[in-house]
Amino acid sequence: MIVRTTDEITGTERDVAGPGWRSKRIVLGGDGVGFSFHETTIDAGTTHEFHYVHHIEAVWLVEGEGTLTDLDNDQVYDLRPGTMYLLNGHEKHRVQARTTMRMMCVFNPPVTGQEVHDENGVYPLVAVPAS
Repeated sequence: MIVRTTDEITGTERDVAGPGWRSKRIVLGGDGVGFSFHETTIDAGTTHEFHYVHHIEAVWLVEGEGTLTDLDNDQVYDLRPGTMYLLNGHEKHRVQARTTMRMMCVFNPPVTGQEVHDENGVYPLVAVPAS
């Protein structure tokens, strides 16, 4: 059994940030469970483009408001607490935060913990060493 708190993760190598976002990586590939689980915060007034070509991501918005744009078809979705979106088709997408947004995210395959988005919004696919 693994039990962790975000307080334990804050300020460690599991606490990763970039311009306008912060991700606390609670469960990682090295934990050996087949997925990773993150608490991600996106700053109010920021816009981010992502394209997870190697991962499926499920996102549950727990705080804040914004919009999600599917850049493959320009469809726009409102985001508010209680909204879930699943990028099961590796959709290139844009997230715009009207207010600070806090989300719980699951990635499959799992990330290792130190990935950051490249210039195209992509996480690299990093092999997880066998435990």
